[in-house]
Amino acid sequence: MDNSPKHIVTAAAVVLNDNNEILLINGPKRGWEIPGGRVEEGESISSAAIRETKEETGIDIEIIKFCGMFQDVKSSVCNTLFLGRPVGGEFRTSEESHEIGYFSIEVALKKITWRSFKEQIEYCINQQEPFLIEFNN
Repeated sequence: MDNSPKHIVTAAAVVLNDNNEILLINGPKRGWEIPGGRVEEGESISSAAIRETKEETGIDIEIIKFCGMFQDVKSSVCNTLFLGRPVGGEFRTSEESHEIGYFSIEVALKKITWRSFKEQIEYCINQQEPFLIEFNN
């Protein structure tokens, strides 16, 4: 029996446009959230954030900075977070995004119902240095 660790690494981006509005998707599982998903084998974490944003929204982004990581220790999920800005593309929904839009930070935080997603956005916007948040759910 193989007892080696089996972590899930994800990458997500807080994408801010020139009006300081956040790009959100409304997905079938968790409602409103920032675009992101699993890092594929052989893929860099930042490339995964760019790819996931494109797949879920149709928007091309540039990574501005690495913000930090939220680790759910119990479920072995490491969610890496980046700050990005749009550089092209056009809105396109997918199986993972039934609605897409840019929202003011205040409106975006009201739309999101998962507490950890709100925290991730707040940390990315407010922290100057990279962060590591570890929790057990």
